[in-house]
Amino acid sequence: MKKIELKVASREVLGKKVRFLRRQGIIPLHMFGHNVESVALQCDEAQLKRVLAQAGKTRLVSLELDEGKKPRNVVVREIQRDVRTDRLLHVDLYQIKMTEKIRVEVPVVVVGESPALKSKENMLLQELNSLTVECLPNEIPASVRVDLSSLTERDQAIRVEDVALGKEVAVLNDPGLVVVKIGSRPKEEVSKVVAEEAAEAEVAEAPGEAPSPKGESRED
Repeated sequence: MKKIELKVASREVLGKKVRFLRRQGIIPLHMFGHNVESVALQCDEAQLKRVLAQAGKTRLVSLELDEGKKPRNVVVREIQRDVRTDRLLHVDLYQIKMTEKIRVEVPVVVVGESPALKSKENMLLQELNSLTVECLPNEIPASVRVDLSSLTERDQAIRVEDVALGKEVAVLNDPGLVVVKIGSRPKEEVSKVVAEEAAEAEVAEAPGEAPSPKGESRED
């Protein structure tokens, strides 16, 4: 997997004055870690957005701070955005050691098809969108894939204890928590789905107007 690199600089502007940096397209960052001195940083907004899109909160980022010195390995810990405009405001980075385990939130991704969902009266309920895992930095999974193919009946569920990520990765959530389950669709929703499918079928079966032969014109 290609290494994700981020170039940053030390930041001297602190407190409320950082708003002047944002106006220049520069985003303030904060780096911290276990037995690591906290550092105030800044980064070009466009570059930071590209890195965040690639890395999320699970992939390692190679942080280039001082020229000539070894890059630091970090993960994105927190992203702050403006609630009105969704503009990037601040990012926290956590410096890691490759020999020490780390806890991260890993997104849940559902895959496969559930036989139970062939019935219009059933629906999929996803109770957990992410799981907390602990492992060495180079063992962090990009996602937790949950296969729905084993769900054949209503009320069947896949729980945390059913998720296998290998012995190198420990899942810290309560084993009994439901990740996904097959639930009952409300009657009004069932009726709506049936009506929509019937309408689509009528449109598909409606005879179309035959096209005119090439080179010939039609007069009404």
